Amino acid sequence: MKAVVYKGPREIAVEDVEDAQIQNPTDVVVRVTSTAICGSNLHMYEGRTDAEPGITFGHENMGIVEEVGKGVARVKAGDRVVLPFNVACGFCDNCRAGKSAFCLTANEPGTAGGAYGYVGMGPYGGGQAEHLRVPFADYNCVPLPQGDEHEKDFAMLADIFPTGYHATELAGVQPGETVAVYGAGPVGIMAAYSARLKGASRIFVVDHVPSRLDLARDLGAEPINFDDSDPVEQITDALDGYGTDRGVDAVGYQATAANGEEQPATVLNQLVGTVRHTGGIGVVGLYLPSDPGAPDEHSAKGELLVKMGRLFEKGQSIGTGQADAKRYAHRLRDLIIAGRAEPGFVVSQELPLTDAPDAYARFDKREDGYSKVLLRPGMG
Repeated sequence: MKAVVYKGPREIAVEDVEDAQIQNPTDVVVRVTSTAICGSNLHMYEGRTDAEPGITFGHENMGIVEEVGKGVARVKAGDRVVLPFNVACGFCDNCRAGKSAFCLTANEPGTAGGAYGYVGMGPYGGGQAEHLRVPFADYNCVPLPQGDEHEKDFAMLADIFPTGYHATELAGVQPGETVAVYGAGPVGIMAAYSARLKGASRIFVVDHVPSRLDLARDLGAEPINFDDSDPVEQITDALDGYGTDRGVDAVGYQATAANGEEQPATVLNQLVGTVRHTGGIGVVGLYLPSDPGAPDEHSAKGELLVKMGRLFEKGQSIGTGQADAKRYAHRLRDLIIAGRAEPGFVVSQELPLTDAPDAYARFDKREDGYSKVLLRPGMG
């Protein structure tokens, strides 16, 4: 089968690899119809991780079940499914508590959990390929209506829609509250969209890429360009000197200053300033224990110095961590089916799988039109 294969920093290729196969009775094999490029793929693509050449990328996947293991009870051949990025067992203590991102079975305890096609997150191939093996299929497959309706919307259930929603849960967003979202990439836009779905009264979105800020404005948020002036001052001035009730970090440790240098704690510290006393902050932007493959002189090498004293003084709460995607995927799917949510608006390109090398290069450069790319293995 054809798959997107990592060759080295900023080098990938679409190559023939071994076919996905049933390995355990609880597996299924899915023919992939849509698979998305995610910002976290860039950490491997840029050489920031210990990824070995040969890994197949892709943790945002959906498709049609083609083969079913003998131990699978609820999923059958022909089912259309989306695959939230957490590979999880469904029966360990964390899974039973709804914490599928921290499954104790899919990966070594104490790690970042299991995921498709990501270094350090278990022995699971990625879905930027024609087919994908799905372990613990009865738990990991989220069923979808038959046909091809809402393909873009449902594809967002694999990661960014649940992750954006998770950010608002971590922050504690309630109806009528004000929210600041730092980062207007796909996850930040989904966090702002989720805050709107929850009934937030005002939503501020901070970035400096014009097309991203335009997208935030289109969904009813108030765009804040940090190139103009201090975003903390812009937001607090708009609220008559008071901060927002809630804040979201959808950037992570690769926050970039005006000179292009990465400043790891910039967004966290800005959120401490932006959010009011006793407010809540949700962090879904990626933070790593280390950055072993930092590719250039602008990469984050300094310590992560968060203003804990100010955080403590303001009595703020902070929630962090990967989204427990399956915890939200079913209810968000039902919002899509009911016509109450259309997250596919964030998709900027739908391309054949063979276009992956060019799409990655353009996405890595943050080119307009490449903010959220869907790869379609069946597209000619």
